[in-house]
Amino acid sequence: MQPWWQSAVIYQIYPKSFQDSNGDGVGDIPGIISRLDYLQQLGIDAIWLSPVYQSPGEDNGYDIANYEAIDPQFGTMADMDQFISEARKRHIRIVMDLVVNHTSDQHEWFLSSRSSRDSPYRDFYIWRDPVDGHEPNQLTSTFSGSAWQFDKKTGQYYLHFFGPGQPDLNWSNPQVRNAIYQMMNFWIDKGIGGFRMDVIDLIGKDPDLEIRENGPSLHQYLKEMHGKTFGPHDLMTVGETWGATPKIAQQYSDPRREELSMVFQFEAMQIDQQPGKEKWDLRKFRPVELKQVLTKWQEQLDYAHGWNSLFWNNHDLPRIVSRWGDDQKYRVRSAKMFAILLHLLRGTPYIYQGEEIGMTNYPISSIDEVNDVESVNMYRERIASGYSKAEIIQSINVKGRDNARTPMQWNESAYAGFSAGKPWLHVNNNFHAINVAAARADSNSVFSTYQQLIRLRHNNPIVVKGSFDLINHTVPEVMAYHRVLGDERWLVVANLSGHKQFFKTEDQIKKVLLNNIDTIPDDLQNAELAPYQAFAAIIV
Repeated sequence: MQPWWQSAVIYQIYPKSFQDSNGDGVGDIPGIISRLDYLQQLGIDAIWLSPVYQSPGEDNGYDIANYEAIDPQFGTMADMDQFISEARKRHIRIVMDLVVNHTSDQHEWFLSSRSSRDSPYRDFYIWRDPVDGHEPNQLTSTFSGSAWQFDKKTGQYYLHFFGPGQPDLNWSNPQVRNAIYQMMNFWIDKGIGGFRMDVIDLIGKDPDLEIRENGPSLHQYLKEMHGKTFGPHDLMTVGETWGATPKIAQQYSDPRREELSMVFQFEAMQIDQQPGKEKWDLRKFRPVELKQVLTKWQEQLDYAHGWNSLFWNNHDLPRIVSRWGDDQKYRVRSAKMFAILLHLLRGTPYIYQGEEIGMTNYPISSIDEVNDVESVNMYRERIASGYSKAEIIQSINVKGRDNARTPMQWNESAYAGFSAGKPWLHVNNNFHAINVAAARADSNSVFSTYQQLIRLRHNNPIVVKGSFDLINHTVPEVMAYHRVLGDERWLVVANLSGHKQFFKTEDQIKKVLLNNIDTIPDDLQNAELAPYQAFAAIIV
């Protein structure tokens, strides 16, 4: 039997920026509930909910102080229960974002752990003695600097792969694992639809050997987690795995191995950075490289015994229409092109809030406008290293995480209808033109294209089960592929550039299913594709 999540479309909500219900400038759970009818109209099947757990907010909720409590800024546990219930009435499942690689330093486990070397929770975290008066080794934090933080009270360092306020859990301790599994079952019992597992590829780490991702015990832990939590239930699990290859993704997602449903892999998301350098070290977007990576993941993963996620955006990534499209002259067309290209591939597509209306990045001119801790830390580090302010701000405008976190643009009213009070993060100035109300009123909007793509997935097994065959004889700027299931054949074509491109095929067009320009050329077999043009058609 085909799992529900293979034909589903998942919508990610970043709660702080989605909808505020009480005027404090911060999105909340009652606000999300008030927008469920909108999400039902869009047609999505599940919501990936970024963390709403109790947290001091050092990393916007990805530093959890209490896994079984809702942070007051988002509401109450009663609000959460109502959210799960109201979503279920609309046939929408809730996938909880779960961070089990680390906790907040305010979690009761860590407060006890750091209090004494004799604490029963000492080994819940990773503590090491200084080496020659310095850090135990060269491991670095994703958020800049050493991954080791010295704690004066007990005279040892603790490991943190992210901020100092996010100490890493010691997964080699079975007590840690059992405590995590008990917590996961708390949420499963509430009727959620699954988990998105934050940086899950780090839990198998071996810090003494300086191994971060894909450590030697990783898959053992996942199998154990599967058996003790979500395995017996009809749930979806997706792991965030920055270092995954198709071979590694196969291990995670092969149902016979009993680990996860699928993973997020980020190879495509790294093609516009200089090889071997950080994401801030920019290089020009090359369509042919995107084609190569997308094709690799379509061809090298065995979809009969595994699965993949499809996404352009999330809370950590800049918006695709600004990143690789044209968010000015061809904003609508390029946003639609990226949607058509992605949603008709094999795998489960994810939509990040605002993507479905073509929301754009928000350029800043000063570090004072930046909220994101990763961007701020990078700025300080690079200023100290001699980079100019201008080049650092340019990198933040292209890759900074605040780009995705500006408040959702609902209408033309004050603060884009997100809140009655001043929002926690600036609203994009283009909200008068780009908003949900305008998109819903326009039958040719980006929103309409997303609705059509979701219906195509739900109503046509070829989208989920069909084979993928790349068309090789295109120019570098054009990606074209066939989807085939039995006697049914579809053609998908996308011009990834802002210039006209020629496309030729011997396929006979039977019916155009979807396109992103006003007029379709009479001859699609020998077509001059407009900038960012894309279409999908049934062929014979």
